[in-house]
Amino acid sequence: MKTAILGGGLTGLTLARLLHERGDEVVVLEAEGEIGGLCRSRTTSGFTFDIGGSHIIFSRDTEVLAFMRRMIEENEQRNNRHTKIFYKGQYVKYPFENGLAQLPEEDRLACTFGFIRNLIAVEKGEVPLPGNFKEWIYYTFGDGIAECYLVPYNEKIWKYPTDEMSHHWVDGRIPRPPVEDIIKSAIGIETEGYTHQAVFSYPLDGGIEALIKAIARPVQQTIRTGFRITSVKKSGKSWIVSNGKTEVKADRVISTIPVQHLLPCLDGVPARVKDACGSLKYNSLVCVNVGYRGNVPEISWLYLPDPALGKTNRVSFPSSYSRHVAPGGHSAVLAEITHQPGDEVAGLTDADLTQEVLCMLETMKIGKREDVVFTSVERQPFAYVVYDLDYQENIGIVKEFCQSAGIPLVGRFSQFEYLNMDGCIRSVMDFIAAYPPE
Repeated sequence: MKTAILGGGLTGLTLARLLHERGDEVVVLEAEGEIGGLCRSRTTSGFTFDIGGSHIIFSRDTEVLAFMRRMIEENEQRNNRHTKIFYKGQYVKYPFENGLAQLPEEDRLACTFGFIRNLIAVEKGEVPLPGNFKEWIYYTFGDGIAECYLVPYNEKIWKYPTDEMSHHWVDGRIPRPPVEDIIKSAIGIETEGYTHQAVFSYPLDGGIEALIKAIARPVQQTIRTGFRITSVKKSGKSWIVSNGKTEVKADRVISTIPVQHLLPCLDGVPARVKDACGSLKYNSLVCVNVGYRGNVPEISWLYLPDPALGKTNRVSFPSSYSRHVAPGGHSAVLAEITHQPGDEVAGLTDADLTQEVLCMLETMKIGKREDVVFTSVERQPFAYVVYDLDYQENIGIVKEFCQSAGIPLVGRFSQFEYLNMDGCIRSVMDFIAAYPPE
């Protein structure tokens, strides 16, 4: 059986490798001139930056974590997480609820008392079940933590009102902390949250793309880059995939590309399905990369809930992930700005965004302008899935149509789910387990 895999990002390449390992014939069709999708990296002037935002290797899923680490063995640097939130001019421990002792007194009281008061009310059944993401934040953390950090930060990253977002996706992703940890945190006793990422890995050389290249190595000869798909059609028992010039014939097709790109390639898509697909919400991403002479704070990544600091929602420090991503005596900083397609940010120039970021980094005493030796800007049209209140209905319509058309969807923007790297790989493993070889 020959399988045509649409898309050569992390999902598509993992799918190709695992199918190849079980003896299937595969061909990977990638629109861009290089593989990797959001997991590509670029090295310029001695600095290596990931073009799709900050990526690290961690997971609660031991099978997936072992797979990723096996791919980069001999090229792995393991790191202890040292992550902060920049809150009212100071660096607060992450997650926010584990750094309460570092807050101003009035905020510490509001967060601690708000959490305990809300927990008691929830246990008594006095708080209605949440109907949206904002209500879920209050229901889970109380009004203090919600208003000081979680609501402003989430509205900054999603660029969408939290009371117009679904909450179906957060269970397990954002756990309710134990009340004991809240009390310990408030009085200054060390606690750790999100322990599954307390130790993370990163490729020593090559950026996160080193993971991609390692996964792709056994199937390198099956990959066709620069193949931008224009049509996918069933012909008898076979499929014909075309880029307008060349046709590829296969026994089955699996899509890992955004559904917004797939549906226009198919014939007979009902208006109802097109409308549902067009209603799916997502964010785009701008990455502003900065190389500094000298050192920057020893932080893994940094969250910025305060809108007064500008458009950046997260800053990462790749030179703390790997000692090889910056020249000797230099440091690398990556600022991420999410935005809605076609909004104000989309219209700003790279120079405008770079100047805003450099000013912000200087304000936070991360780096001085006179020490900047390198800057670059990367833009990604698809970055984060936004779960609005109509998401489940709309994606259900799209998935039902694709299933009826005989095209499985696997991965982040194909399934249109907020999957991290480990979630993408898990989606591949689950798909292959459900479709044994013929």
